[in-house]
Amino acid sequence: MKKDRKIAKAAAIQYNPDNHKAPVVIATGTGTQAERILELAKEHNIPLQEDTVLIEALMKLDIGEEVPVELYQVVAEVLVYIRKLNQQAKAY
Repeated sequence: MKKDRKIAKAAAIQYNPDNHKAPVVIATGTGTQAERILELAKEHNIPLQEDTVLIEALMKLDIGEEVPVELYQVVAEVLVYIRKLNQQAKAY
């Protein structure tokens, strides 16, 4: 019997307040593309946050598109989480 395997999905956002009023989608992918996005994030010490609902929503956006207002709350929570991780890393 074949075991159902979950297909990897990933999305990456970037926030630069000098260039955009909201975070921008810079990468999305499934399968090997998603695995590569995750590998690159790990190689560059970019914190990862797993949120299936957010990934699904971000994957519907085009690369370069700003995150819509409806996703601000959840994206803000992710950014706060990442800021805390960065502060903890600097403390060591």
